[in-house]
Amino acid sequence: MSSSRSDNDTLPARPSDHVDSTERGTGDVGLGWQGWLRWGWRQLTSMRTALLLLLLMAIAAIPGSLFPQRQADPNGVVRYFDDNPELAPTIDKLQLFDVYSSAWFSAIYLLLFISLIGCIIPRIKHHAKALRAPAPKTPARLQRMAGYSSNDLQLVDGRTSEADVAQAIAIAESELRRRGYRTARYDGATSWSVSAERGYLRETGNLVFHSALVGILVTVLLSTGLNYTGDRVIVQGTTFVNSESAYSSFSPGRYFDRSSLTPYALSLDSFDVEYVDPGRPGAGQAGNFAAHLSIREAGDDDTRAETVRVNAPIEVNGDRIYLLGNGYAPMITIRNAAGDVVYQEPQPFLPQDSAMTSLGVIKVPDGLPEQVGLIGFLYPTQSTLDTGAYYSVFPDLYNPMMTFNVFTGDLGIDDGTPRSVYQLDTESMTQITGGDTGIDSIELTPGDTADLPNGMGTITFEDLTVTEGAEEPIKRFVSLQIQRDTGATWVLIFSILATVGLITGLLVPRRRLWVKATLTQPVVGGRKVKIEYAGLARGEDPGLERAVEQFRTSHLSAIAEQLPSPLFKKGTQ
Repeated sequence: MSSSRSDNDTLPARPSDHVDSTERGTGDVGLGWQGWLRWGWRQLTSMRTALLLLLLMAIAAIPGSLFPQRQADPNGVVRYFDDNPELAPTIDKLQLFDVYSSAWFSAIYLLLFISLIGCIIPRIKHHAKALRAPAPKTPARLQRMAGYSSNDLQLVDGRTSEADVAQAIAIAESELRRRGYRTARYDGATSWSVSAERGYLRETGNLVFHSALVGILVTVLLSTGLNYTGDRVIVQGTTFVNSESAYSSFSPGRYFDRSSLTPYALSLDSFDVEYVDPGRPGAGQAGNFAAHLSIREAGDDDTRAETVRVNAPIEVNGDRIYLLGNGYAPMITIRNAAGDVVYQEPQPFLPQDSAMTSLGVIKVPDGLPEQVGLIGFLYPTQSTLDTGAYYSVFPDLYNPMMTFNVFTGDLGIDDGTPRSVYQLDTESMTQITGGDTGIDSIELTPGDTADLPNGMGTITFEDLTVTEGAEEPIKRFVSLQIQRDTGATWVLIFSILATVGLITGLLVPRRRLWVKATLTQPVVGGRKVKIEYAGLARGEDPGLERAVEQFRTSHLSAIAEQLPSPLFKKGTQ
């Protein structure tokens, strides 16, 4: 055959615009923008993309555990800047200090949200349609199916009728329904069959799991904007009032109403902690942290006692209060040369190691000839190395001692710039004790008083067992985190639904079973009935063949019991 076109172009099943066709011409514009949009939407809403985004979000969350986060640990971010002045600005530009509110994490979050919804909605429609559809028609050749077996049956008197065969299939249908299968009858002139399927609960479980996952994402997204998190250090014997200005750090959600803070007051009555005694295995390890609080709510003159422990928060008016940390807050008194008190309060010292060696900062902006800052170390059980350096050998107060280095100059608080109370910027200050000054650091034990350099005044380490009759010479402090989480209940509900759906989707098998009875042509000895059994699984189902065999045995027993004229087994294959 002579033709200027190739054989491929003349195939009737191949359209003229096929990729191999020579008739497409040079003006082809491909998919077009609408085609590309549909292609992109199909890619985004595929389950493969959803799983990839879920994995990517898990990977993107890793920096949140490697770097301090502004919302949870603002002081940690400040310390990171101090310890890594060259690296910290770059990390900050990458938003690694605000991972969960960063643009890139939010993009992954939103794409995952859209992808899951795009996956779920078509699957729900398809699943709803499948639930209403009858079981599929019985295949013509059941021999190709898993667990296939057949039995040749015959009535004892040789008179096999269509009614007997139909009754045998009716028995199979009843038994399958009793086992939870959806059934449909497909009867012909010489064959009768029942098609059954079960396991749609598997797809239901998968849809519940993915829908619950979307519910968790939506709840977290909405509640994040409506919630707030605040940190506060409370010293023993002091009171915290729930107002924004009273927090050490306060991180509200984007849509949080700052005027909606519930008024209540917390007082730290005492803090209990147990340490493993010296000489025992694990000496110095702490356990059984317990902060005993007195709580008074608005409009209630009475207070109630509550105890907050690690991983055991308490709830006050919808706020959950967590115990984050603890330490010592020694009472320090500073007087000027005239003997007037210019500073007196318990100052929290932050623990630096497991032996509770603690670092604290005291700032005295007024009352002395110039602004003074002190950097102090508290050693609960002080001991001395061979080099002469001090350290603490045990976290409890067996031999407490404090040392101070004194700095004079500009504290940097007059220009209105926020400063951490736990850090002292010494760039604009002059060190006058310790280090290379030639003047020893100030050393104090409870009850001691020492002179400040240059005749500025005195500093006293108050012994509370003497001045206040306390049980310990030093007060304790606790660091509390107060959270308003409006979505916690819904997250729990959706998490339970997701777990139930996942377990259901994993454990429920999706199966189809067929029972087909064929009446043979009359032969010597009467007509015979060939009953066939077969199954099909969607996915891996190791128990399918066993299930088919168990049903075959049960069905044949039911036939022998229920038919008026008993059938007997002629042969099996």
